[in-house]
Amino acid sequence: MKVLVVNCGSSSLKYQLIDMENESLLAKGNFERIGEDSAFVTHKVGGEKYVTKKPTMNHEEALKIVLGELTHKDYGVIKDLSEISAVGHRIVHGGEYFSGSALVTDEVIKKIEDCVPLAPLHNPAAILGIKACQSAMPGVPMTVVFDTAFHQTIPVENYLYPIPYEYYEKYRIRKYGFHGTSHQFVSELCAEMYGKPIEDLKIVTCHLGQGASICAIKGGKSIDTSMGLSPLGGIAMVTRSGDLDPSVVTEIMERDNLSAKEVNTLLNKKSGLYGMTGLNPDFREIELASYEPNQPKAQVAIELFTKTIAQFVAKYAVSLKGLDAVVFTGGIGENQINIRKKICENLEWMGVKIDLDKNNVRSEQVEITAKDATVRTFIIPTNEELVIARDTKRLVSNS
Repeated sequence: MKVLVVNCGSSSLKYQLIDMENESLLAKGNFERIGEDSAFVTHKVGGEKYVTKKPTMNHEEALKIVLGELTHKDYGVIKDLSEISAVGHRIVHGGEYFSGSALVTDEVIKKIEDCVPLAPLHNPAAILGIKACQSAMPGVPMTVVFDTAFHQTIPVENYLYPIPYEYYEKYRIRKYGFHGTSHQFVSELCAEMYGKPIEDLKIVTCHLGQGASICAIKGGKSIDTSMGLSPLGGIAMVTRSGDLDPSVVTEIMERDNLSAKEVNTLLNKKSGLYGMTGLNPDFREIELASYEPNQPKAQVAIELFTKTIAQFVAKYAVSLKGLDAVVFTGGIGENQINIRKKICENLEWMGVKIDLDKNNVRSEQVEITAKDATVRTFIIPTNEELVIARDTKRLVSNS
């Protein structure tokens, strides 16, 4: 079975084609600037990269170009679209409707549409992706896999906000959490590396990338996570503010006469480490700048970033009533050696201590625990696309 994994953004379409017989990656790529004359797709096969530039006005056009790349006469990986057995779509927000993945039906699409107010930037693009695939590949079974589903096990006292209950009843305003497929994937691998059933472990997973979230996992189930109603909450990220005193928002709105939409853009795209430093919104650049004596803003930003992550780990150790393992994943978590070191230094008092030689790696699945540590620490590269493909294979095979 070959599964096409599709992840649609408002102006992008990321994809992977995976052969589920051996879970091997056949091809992957990223279509950018959809809706513009400057649109282009970067298609990767076996270490080779192919770039196609073509004005592309919508996701349906983009998908047709992607399918053409997969069947290309020179570098295609399949001869015909009939080789694609199923399509799995990543959906950011499933609200309270979905505690697991689902086969695509008209009713499922309607529920995803109902969640648009909770994810106005992400869910509409995902729906466009589903409809584009249905148009290009009629009759091919499709699934949806939700970022929020893994967190539906969070207990009520951890997901309700201390605001009038009527807002939960009317608008379902609560903590939902995100990066669920990543947190689930790396926690399961952590249990394998630890040598114990996941049901017996208390794990904190740190998905650190452009977007970043921390998750407390007990017995394989999410019991708390740092992101909330939207992917804006939790730790400060590259361009997102993370948690704030709510009066910060109202004060800025009043003083600068900003609309809700304008302040939402400010907090999502102009804040975080980028907003603090004024540097480019690239974590690597901000971290490098923090080592320069004439960049105090960058130094403060990195200190805030690493210390806040450590605080969330400690907070979740309380929720878990103990801690067996910490996992680092995501682009920053997997690759930034000194960031892992700084986070763990803030946690040495509670038994998290890493071997600096073992930590001197990038994008490797490895344990980096020091000999005298009481909490074990792991680096585990995430693979959200593989989780989507596995769920797609399971659902389609059982349907």
